[in-house]
Amino acid sequence: MTRFALTLEFDGTPFFGLQRQKDGPSVQQAVEEAAFRILGEDVRLHSAGRTDTGVHALAMRSHMDIAKDIAPFRLMEALNAHLRPDPIAVTHCEIVPDDWHARFSCTGRSYVYRIANRRAPLTLEKDRLWQLGTPLDHEAMHRAAQALVGLHDFTTFRSVHCQSDSPVKTLDRLDVERARTQWGEEVRIHAAARSFLHHQVRSMVGCLALVGMGRWREEQVAEALEAKDRQALGLNAPPHGLYFVEATYPRD
Repeated sequence: MTRFALTLEFDGTPFFGLQRQKDGPSVQQAVEEAAFRILGEDVRLHSAGRTDTGVHALAMRSHMDIAKDIAPFRLMEALNAHLRPDPIAVTHCEIVPDDWHARFSCTGRSYVYRIANRRAPLTLEKDRLWQLGTPLDHEAMHRAAQALVGLHDFTTFRSVHCQSDSPVKTLDRLDVERARTQWGEEVRIHAAARSFLHHQVRSMVGCLALVGMGRWREEQVAEALEAKDRQALGLNAPPHGLYFVEATYPRD
């Protein structure tokens, strides 16, 4: 068996998430079925993280073990051909050691959440950003976000369906910036950590958006964190503005 590491880019709009689901299409299912058509063998895709319905990925790291002798470039090209028309692309493929694991070898994960801060309806970017017409104070959002950086109990920002053993995580980065694009204003929230709880990024973004709109005081984000209670959460941001950006590994 040879272990192949893949880098996947995908639009999560038509999928029920990355992981296989009983009741709808997933990125994992699409890649595994494409691999079966190419190789004639059942393979399982393992990935650095999981994504919810509608969440996108710029560079999700995954791996699969394959018995057939095939070159990485040929595998990448064949997968891309068989994945059409699904909005999934394999952007890189390489052979890795047998003890390398896309999930368990990963030492860091980063996300970006994009908010379209304009009143006009989205057309080209529909389903790829969360649209908020109310002007956002991104500087207040950034100041409030710093209360969440570091080692904390993130129970407030954790989905009731989260399967993590502990709500305690170390958040390495949570930065908010405003970007001017050709179509309007965009507020971006960058988050990085070794690992995240289910819905953690979306929950943090939702509360920061309340600060940006002036509906929450900056201090309320820290107060929500301190409450360690999901009922203290102000807002859970929708999934379609969230992008998995990067997975990092020791050799990186």
